[in-house]
Amino acid sequence: MKRMLIDPKSPMSINFQSHLLALSRSTLYYMPQPVSDENLALLNRLDEIYTESPFFGSRRLANELKMEGERIGRDKVRTLMRLLGIEAIYPKPNLSKRHPENKVFPYLLRGLKITRPNQVWSTDITYIRLTTGFIYLIAVIDWFSRYVLSWRLSPNLNVDFCIEAVREALLISTPEYFNVDQGSQFTTPSFYQQLIDKDVKYSMDGRRRFLDNIFVERLWRTVKQENIYISGYSTLREAAHGLGHYFDFYNMFRGHQAFGYETPFVIYTA
Repeated sequence: MKRMLIDPKSPMSINFQSHLLALSRSTLYYMPQPVSDENLALLNRLDEIYTESPFFGSRRLANELKMEGERIGRDKVRTLMRLLGIEAIYPKPNLSKRHPENKVFPYLLRGLKITRPNQVWSTDITYIRLTTGFIYLIAVIDWFSRYVLSWRLSPNLNVDFCIEAVREALLISTPEYFNVDQGSQFTTPSFYQQLIDKDVKYSMDGRRRFLDNIFVERLWRTVKQENIYISGYSTLREAAHGLGHYFDFYNMFRGHQAFGYETPFVIYTA
């Protein structure tokens, strides 16, 4: 698929072509594992249910699918949730053990009043469906203005596309705080060190804490309902092109009620 995306004979460099596609160069030669049509349909439906009700865990998701006529167990739903990169976002005891090499940072935003652009940025990864498969999207957002500073697509969950998204955002400005969840990509030194080197205060959500990163959760819901679900992208190229237009619209023309219908760009650059 990626050989079709990148033209090695083009006068444009491979790096520049990758940048235009919002695609990490390290993913160009990644060969995705095939997914059956049945599992792809289940992944897409789970994504829709979870986008509407992100507090649903594997039991509730399995019950929803069973009510729709699917013969599916909770174990399979858990497997598909891992592939989607999702978990229920309600508070509950931490029953999992962290990898000893993964550093976990404290949550620094409790009680903090967000009063200006570049005070707090955050990021997250979400599943993006295609008609014949799926990819992943990461975006960096400014909390105060909801402005999307950068984004990247990838056919896998390797950390490289996450690093590149943050690197691009840091070309615009530098935040005081940067907030993430405890995903493995964000506990990787090569990801967080580029922020710490710029004296950014690195903040990490409490394990499965609801609302710690709510602005990104709202962004995903908006992007999926206003673009992904109605576009029917077939390829990564189509998704990159369509999302590029959408994020331009979101930043420059989509007013937010909380801002008196001013756009994120106006608020960010005021």
